[in-house]
Amino acid sequence: MSGDDLSVPGPAPLRPNSLREQIRETICRQILHGEIGGEDRLVDVDIAGRLGVSRMPVREALLQLVNEGYLVGTTRGFMIPRLTSQDIRDIFEVRKLLEPRAAANAARHLTTVGAAAIQKAAARSRRAYEAGDVDEFVLANMQFRRAWLSAEPNWRLAATIQRFVDQVQTVRLGTLHDPITRDIAIDGIDRLAAAFERRDAATVEILMAEFIGHAEARFFAVRGKEMAEREAEDETKRAT
Repeated sequence: MSGDDLSVPGPAPLRPNSLREQIRETICRQILHGEIGGEDRLVDVDIAGRLGVSRMPVREALLQLVNEGYLVGTTRGFMIPRLTSQDIRDIFEVRKLLEPRAAANAARHLTTVGAAAIQKAAARSRRAYEAGDVDEFVLANMQFRRAWLSAEPNWRLAATIQRFVDQVQTVRLGTLHDPITRDIAIDGIDRLAAAFERRDAATVEILMAEFIGHAEARFFAVRGKEMAEREAEDETKRAT
């Protein structure tokens, strides 16, 4: 894997580099990279002990992640929410409303540095795709999104989009192991990168809408049956 930075974009902290924010970003990265699973329970006292810090900033970080949709509270700690098919459709609907216009705005305000970051991420995606390195392709995909979101001058909009992306990211990662999904994804990244390079905001907006639509379609093509079976099983358990 590449050593490129994979920090998760988010809203500007009230106290830059505060301990709470550092803990929040650490836990968030662990969730997105699959290091925290759907059955894992996060307990503030346990985390504080491992990190060698007091309980309060850990609890504040966990509650912030609940507020942002990454976690839910339970009687025995915090867990990753178990999203239903409808939850995922709703999140994709929000993304389709927000991301195309945000991407177009990013293209309009793209600097030389920002354009270089997008091209670097696109090239990384292409190399990973051609090498058949799925894990690297996943990371490159995340880097590409971060690169164009960083060019969006409205940081609140960028942070909102990132949170919605992250909420489906934990359940979508498995779809990129599907060859058809990777074929569609790399084609979308290549075309978006070219449009960003031209600062062609109108084309970027159209292509981003298509990119998200394809991501949603492939998710349900690959994971839809699995989720439907799981939801039917849950419904049966509730009825008995």
